[in-house]
Amino acid sequence: MDACKTGSEHIKSLRDGRAVYIDGEAVGDVTCHPAFRNAISSAASLYDFQAAPEQIERMTFAPEGGNRRVSRAWQMPRSYAEMVERRRALTAWAELSFGFMGRSPDHLASALVGQRMGLDVFARHGAARANAFRDYFDYASRNDLFLTYVIINPQADRSKDAADQDQDLIARIVDEDTSGITIRGAKMLGTSSIMANEVFVANLQPLKPGEEDLAFCCALPLASKGLRILSRRSYEQSAVSVFDNPLSSRFDENDAVIYFDSVKVPWERIFVHRDVDMCRAQFHDTPGHIYQNYQSQIRLVVKLKFLVALARRLAETIGTINLPPVREQLGLLAAQAGMVEAMLHGMEAAGELYGQWWIPNRHQLYSAQVVTQDLYPRMINDIRKLAGGSLIMLPSSFRDFANPTLAPIIRKTQRSPALDPDAKVKFLKAAWDALGSEFGSRHVQYEMFYAGAQFVTTGHSFRTYAWKDATRLVDQLLESFSLAEAMSNTPQ
Repeated sequence: MDACKTGSEHIKSLRDGRAVYIDGEAVGDVTCHPAFRNAISSAASLYDFQAAPEQIERMTFAPEGGNRRVSRAWQMPRSYAEMVERRRALTAWAELSFGFMGRSPDHLASALVGQRMGLDVFARHGAARANAFRDYFDYASRNDLFLTYVIINPQADRSKDAADQDQDLIARIVDEDTSGITIRGAKMLGTSSIMANEVFVANLQPLKPGEEDLAFCCALPLASKGLRILSRRSYEQSAVSVFDNPLSSRFDENDAVIYFDSVKVPWERIFVHRDVDMCRAQFHDTPGHIYQNYQSQIRLVVKLKFLVALARRLAETIGTINLPPVREQLGLLAAQAGMVEAMLHGMEAAGELYGQWWIPNRHQLYSAQVVTQDLYPRMINDIRKLAGGSLIMLPSSFRDFANPTLAPIIRKTQRSPALDPDAKVKFLKAAWDALGSEFGSRHVQYEMFYAGAQFVTTGHSFRTYAWKDATRLVDQLLESFSLAEAMSNTPQ
């Protein structure tokens, strides 16, 4: 069996002529552009990590019918033990970016793993589309593709339904023939689309009868004719250096709007066709939505560990670590991170078989999402409180150290009981990048809304909670006494 995919192989695959735009200009080779090259290199390093001889058994597996090992992200666990083994591999990948790459290759792989487990759901809506999805899963997994997705519709006017928005705003079917369909319009949010191989297009938001033109799901290469990727502002490009911006200079995934300008999609790449209910079912009647968000919790556990350690290092750096109120706050932050990790392990252990596949406990997963989308911004704010003014009293850039007038002043004013002045500046620059920079602020917004607004996640929690079991306890209490018994036992 051939060795698994490498970083250089992935970088080479991105030199495909894709139409990426930033700052009003088309990008030629994204792997060399200053807005994207470091993030692409970070993504490629994931493949190099899994291909290392000392990691290959932990990080990869041999799929049936394949000719090379691939990431365990594509593994479909048949037991709790296999799920834990898979999670450990995903954790190792997340640690390479300290949890800041939210759309690493294992995210979409996880989404497709869950949907593949529910292939019978696709089959109930049509054998042709089910076969297309099965074949695509085999192709994507055996080639260890890096996929992104766009599953949210842009809404210029939220008072209107999707079908009532302006023409060509939302991606829809505008034509079809014996070779496939043609789609035109936009989808969001194409996080990591610049560094991915293909895009999975679907509808997570509910559709209703009459919106069949919007009701499709497909996958296509990001270099497809007519597909345009409009990147947001690049934090990587704005970064001064790795010293000044160690996170944003290397792990900015560049969210993007993807516009389909009369893009032709062949039938073998179409998995849902004009079926509004199947758009819902592919996520919620299969374990697809469960698996994609389970991966997000694995990554978030790593990120929270990093942030809690950052908080402690802050207290050590500015000399407040032994103050009782500070230790109390650090204990609370540690408890919060521990709670999220316990919920992750709990949803695995309390999982169940879905056919022959092991899936996490649905309600415990959604409980974790509800808790963490509120918890993350509070943790960031609490850590910033611990930092005080230290995060804004920093040299403008690494270049200040090269100035013979400034360097002695910096080393005199940047004192710390735990670090020398240069190390203190280095650490605080990293802390600000995580907590207060534009990159850090984007991550607050991301963790609050990547799974939808809070009413969406609480809705999932309401829908999946074991209300019958809980209500049984209330009924049991009420059935244990009666008004008649009370009256009969009351002395006259």
